[in-house]
Amino acid sequence: MDQQNSSSFRPIANLSVSISIVVLVLQIYVSCYPLFDHFHWTSHLTDEILQHTIKTGILDDWKGRAIIIFFLLLSLLAHRGRRSFEISRRAAWRCIIVGAIFFWTSPLIFIRVGDPLITDFVYLFITLTGYLLLMTGGSRLLRALSLPWSPDDPFGKKQSGFPQERRRINGAHSLNLRSNHIWQDQRRDGWINLINPRRGILILGSPGSGKSWFIIEPLMEQLIAKGQALFLYDFKFDTLSRLAWQLFQKHRDKYPDTAKFYCIQFSDLTRTHRCNLLEPSTLRWVSDALGASRTILLSMNRTWIDKQGEFFVESPINFLGALIWYLRNYQQGQYCTLPHVIELAQIPYQQLFPILEREPEIKALIDPFIEAWKNKTFEMLDGQVASARIPLSRLASPDLYYVLTGNDFSLTLNDPAAPKIFCLGTDPARQEALAPVLSLYIDRMNRLCNQPERYPLAMVCDEFATVRAYSMTTTIATGRSNNIVPILAVQDLSQLRTQYTHAEADLFLNITGNLFCGQVGGETARWISERFPRIRREKPAISVNSRDTSITRELQWEPTVNQATIAGLSSGEFVGVVSDDPDNPLDLKAFHAHITRQEPNRRTNDLIPIVTPSALSEAARIFHEVKSDIRQLVVDACS
Repeated sequence: MDQQNSSSFRPIANLSVSISIVVLVLQIYVSCYPLFDHFHWTSHLTDEILQHTIKTGILDDWKGRAIIIFFLLLSLLAHRGRRSFEISRRAAWRCIIVGAIFFWTSPLIFIRVGDPLITDFVYLFITLTGYLLLMTGGSRLLRALSLPWSPDDPFGKKQSGFPQERRRINGAHSLNLRSNHIWQDQRRDGWINLINPRRGILILGSPGSGKSWFIIEPLMEQLIAKGQALFLYDFKFDTLSRLAWQLFQKHRDKYPDTAKFYCIQFSDLTRTHRCNLLEPSTLRWVSDALGASRTILLSMNRTWIDKQGEFFVESPINFLGALIWYLRNYQQGQYCTLPHVIELAQIPYQQLFPILEREPEIKALIDPFIEAWKNKTFEMLDGQVASARIPLSRLASPDLYYVLTGNDFSLTLNDPAAPKIFCLGTDPARQEALAPVLSLYIDRMNRLCNQPERYPLAMVCDEFATVRAYSMTTTIATGRSNNIVPILAVQDLSQLRTQYTHAEADLFLNITGNLFCGQVGGETARWISERFPRIRREKPAISVNSRDTSITRELQWEPTVNQATIAGLSSGEFVGVVSDDPDNPLDLKAFHAHITRQEPNRRTNDLIPIVTPSALSEAARIFHEVKSDIRQLVVDACS
């Protein structure tokens, strides 16, 4: 209230409080007349005037008190005084409540039988005390100025938030997660609706943020309940794989009779199936062999990722690609497996190159090596070939040879005639050694499954940044038309860039249509915050001067979710943006919510079934058999 307005309302305040006091005095005079008469404070003239006033009814007990309170309140509203944040509203209300009790119950004193003068004294004291308390408490309450922010909310969380979707929207391909969020200082139930998950789902979050428990597992349950084929990369085997097996059993009736469950892992060979990564029928062109070669070597040599195109990077890739293609064509591909390629790569030059140069389709790939060998430039040749031989030698182990030489199933998971649920498990303790094989599985599976007119398929990759499968970008970009749902989970942007170039990592982030982000920091939090639309918020400002304290409010456009908010998310709390489609448009695509999930009823003793009880002895036999096959190949080819 400025000085001009204060001056204009002051006469009204003075008149109102004067009327209130006059009516109060007159009512006390009438009620305590014996007391005033005892002290000779009465006169015949005032009594005559008072008689006429009583006839008007304004001094009736309850009516008179209402008039007193009305003019008292009017005076307080007309002139509040200087407002302050230091005045306690709670103390003011206590003062008003006590004053009201005293003021309105004081007439009950006259029920007391005793000395009238003492009764009048007590009535006078209680009435005046109640009136003064009402005046003091009302004045303080109207002068009390609340802070525009709650003192128990120093970070402004109660004022943050934005409107979010509360409906569950179902569609032909939709996935839904129950959630709750805060908006206008109230916690509200809602739904995160993935109307079109085929546009890709990217899940970011540091360890412990709840990616698997709150998002991946519920999505897996819904996908299997829909009867979709599934690929699962289970980094912490067998947590998710066991769940997939249990869900497949539970929803077996949703799948055709030809659907089957397969699992590949390297911790327990008795419970793993076998699958040849380089099945000859899946290698249609030399470029397929080169693509497999690139995936293997770049997964084993991360420093090469940023050096693609350079001579000493492309040469080993061409060398390994030539070996794969040679075995693909030799005797109709009976030795076309990765273990046979590893053993063939170890053959001495004088035996290997004469064999390879007989294959015309790889002449362009192998000629530089043969020329160097014939010219006896062994220093350069050793550098080129050793760049492939040394990494491949790290894969020479009985368990890998056992898994990679079998043909229990094909990687065409979405074959309409035989859809599959395929779990690919790894051992974190051996991740460095297994990464090339795991990467090649994912790469080959992407190339084979991303085809038209196939069975609906979901690809769930937990801890995707532990493998290198760049072909996944093509699946995200084009898999929607082929009914594929890609779901990728990584910890943050920097982790993704350890397996991919900056441009490749950014591509994964930018082409996915649905985004979930738990607690992250740094550059990842900045990138996430920029994907949210801005929101218009009311920003209060306090102005204090010698006469008054005032609050001004201004509307400003601010980030919906800032970096600090993302860095401080709790476990199970996620921010993100979902996509829609023309049939189900969404106005509220952004969310900042806590995903709620009930504890599932799991059978902890329901293990993945045993496939081959004698797998350990079989692995030792196959390991030596592969070596024997290559020795025989060299003998036959040279004869």
